[in-house]
Amino acid sequence: MGKKDKKSKTAEQKARVAAKQEKKATQKEKKGKTKGVTDSDAEDVDLEAIRAEYEQQQAQFLKITESPCEPPSARSSATVIGSPTNTRELLLFGGEYFNGASATFHNDLFVYLIDKDEWRKVTSPNSPLPRSGHAWTRSIAGDLYLFGGEFSSPKQGTFYHYNDFWKLDPSTREWTRIETKKGPPARSGHRMTHFKAYILLFGGFQDTSQQTKYLQDLWIYDTHHYTWYNPLLPPATQKPDSRSSFSLHPHEAGAVLYGGYSRVKTTASAGKLTKGGGQISRSVLKPVVHQDSWFLRIAQPSQDAPAGTPPTIRWERRKKPVNSPNPSRAGVTQAYHKGRGVAFGGVHDVEDSEEGINSEFFDQLHVWNIERNRFFQLALRRPRTAAKRQADDRSSRKGRGKLDEEDLLRNLAALEAKGSVETADTTMEQRMDDSDTVQTRPAKPKLFAMPHPRFNAQLAVQDDVLYIFGGTYEQGDREYTFDEMWSVDLGKLDGVQEVYRRELDNWQGSDNGSSVSESDEDEQSEDEDMDDEDNAGVPLPVTKTYPIPEPKDTTFSEDPDMLETDIPDSVVADTRPHPRPFENLREFFARTSTNWQDVMLEKIRSGDSSINHSVKELRKNAFDQAETMWWDCREEVTALEDEQEAAGIGDIVSIADRGHEAGAAGKRR
Repeated sequence: MGKKDKKSKTAEQKARVAAKQEKKATQKEKKGKTKGVTDSDAEDVDLEAIRAEYEQQQAQFLKITESPCEPPSARSSATVIGSPTNTRELLLFGGEYFNGASATFHNDLFVYLIDKDEWRKVTSPNSPLPRSGHAWTRSIAGDLYLFGGEFSSPKQGTFYHYNDFWKLDPSTREWTRIETKKGPPARSGHRMTHFKAYILLFGGFQDTSQQTKYLQDLWIYDTHHYTWYNPLLPPATQKPDSRSSFSLHPHEAGAVLYGGYSRVKTTASAGKLTKGGGQISRSVLKPVVHQDSWFLRIAQPSQDAPAGTPPTIRWERRKKPVNSPNPSRAGVTQAYHKGRGVAFGGVHDVEDSEEGINSEFFDQLHVWNIERNRFFQLALRRPRTAAKRQADDRSSRKGRGKLDEEDLLRNLAALEAKGSVETADTTMEQRMDDSDTVQTRPAKPKLFAMPHPRFNAQLAVQDDVLYIFGGTYEQGDREYTFDEMWSVDLGKLDGVQEVYRRELDNWQGSDNGSSVSESDEDEQSEDEDMDDEDNAGVPLPVTKTYPIPEPKDTTFSEDPDMLETDIPDSVVADTRPHPRPFENLREFFARTSTNWQDVMLEKIRSGDSSINHSVKELRKNAFDQAETMWWDCREEVTALEDEQEAAGIGDIVSIADRGHEAGAAGKRR
């Protein structure tokens, strides 16, 4: 990225570069500096009138409708999530688009039908007004909860922050506004997640056009008692600093927070001397890219506690995650997937000198293992050319499965359990089949390279597939909002599948943030004419690529100094079975199902009342444990597979599993 004039790139503007929710104010200030106050719409636009007009338009819809449509238009700061009620659907809501001259906000709800590769647009008489920078999360009951966001005048001279709270039924597509007496103040850039019957909300910022205030308050919504709680901690209690654009993921004991962005007050030299020869200092706002990690421990009230008793919470600081992406970067988004945070992209600002600031954008894909507090970089893997493993002996596997089942029933009888095996078998077979099923959908381009570097892309994981929607890239003062969506199979990592992609629209603002002369306008107009003639959209510059580091750790051991909190450690001295290289989830569970059932039986014997004693539930829980272990070890196993393939080893087969073929090892060359 070219160097920018320092005077036009203040600390306020640098904050907007780091987080897209704040980028709007950057453009507003640049416009104000280059064209004067008369070009601002702060005094001319009534946001309340604009919002009232949107409400009138919304009221014209008489019922909820869903109709086929083209993919969503280009936008940033939207929200994308996998449907909690249908594993073959993605939901997208809101967002904004800034073309250099004006901003447009959206409040449309889109549904992407994965199997059919089709988009549907939902209209409703009762839906949230247009916004961006909002947050939503799923609940344990399968609903989606949305809070806050922001809206601005077209030229971004005036901002409005929402404090409304909504629930979306993903099956019926029906929105319901939740009215409460007390709730979080208005904000955007915050994050939400869920724990048990609670909805958790933390952080964010409020932009008043003159200043940006970052928040560090925690709010908990009880979905059973329809009440917001704002736990107040003693002054000396440690808690995360104010921030926005961080990652907040669910945990079986609460929630986990990582990273974020904010600005803190500091002093800097003003470049002038006092009469006594001393330096004159001034107060400035310094951008901070947070790299810390926190664990939010939540204890539910006891059963005999009065109705409406809030849970007890405690923030516990964790050590900095091992192998954190380097250099530090802002605008990195994460999607939660089976105990891991999947992260993509980001931007790193470097102040090389007093003259300007350079920015580096990234296209790397990382996984943050929450329990181990360790980052792993994911690399795409070309399809294996070695011969596939021969099918196992179905009859012998069936025989072993029958013996395992009989042994399980005998153990359950001792525990006075009861249930049916057939239903559990059907459920698990369907889940394992889903992991290996090849979906029949129209052929689309598949690349063996990550999408163009960007920051603030919207991520969602559904059925073990990562979806990357939109994102932003900058060159000079030109801002590119990507109009595309990609998918990556997290289990195979065999390329990046294009869902849809459209050429970028032309930028309508200034390219350098300075006053535009007549000759510059002529040049710009000639360039635009050439672009129109070529009909190739806005070209993106060639960007720096980053080599994939060699894996340093392929063992399952845990750093004993990694955590400062006492999050349950499932890796140290772990005697549970681990997946082998080249072993998919189906094969792993078939080999270790008895071990996992024994683990569940041991929990029942120890008095764990949360486990159902029926065969159906026991086998389901056993499969859940195996699936968690398979994904938890995925990065290390992948590294082992790469090493063994490089050494010419195509498969790892246990002699015990080969049965009567054990003596025929010479047949495999």
